[in-house]
Amino acid sequence: MEQGQKFCQSCGMPLTEEILGTDADGSKNEDYCMFCYKDGQFLQDCTMDEMIEHCSQFVDEVNKQMPKPMTKDEYKQMMKEYFPMLKRWKK
Repeated sequence: MEQGQKFCQSCGMPLTEEILGTDADGSKNEDYCMFCYKDGQFLQDCTMDEMIEHCSQFVDEVNKQMPKPMTKDEYKQMMKEYFPMLKRWKK
């Protein structure tokens, strides 16, 4: 994993300058991607499990970056372990 790489604190997507979400004042938000957060609000009102289900449909895209492809179920299991550490889902 790239040193200093940031990830969306809602969906886990790697963050780049181009896909940063925005705060209410229009400034870039360093914690969330534009697919999860816009104008200071989350775009989906969902539970962590619903977000995992939503993200699991992108397993083919994720697999392009992986040395060994994962099944959808393996990807979901990985997210179930990872997502509770993200800011949005931390208890």
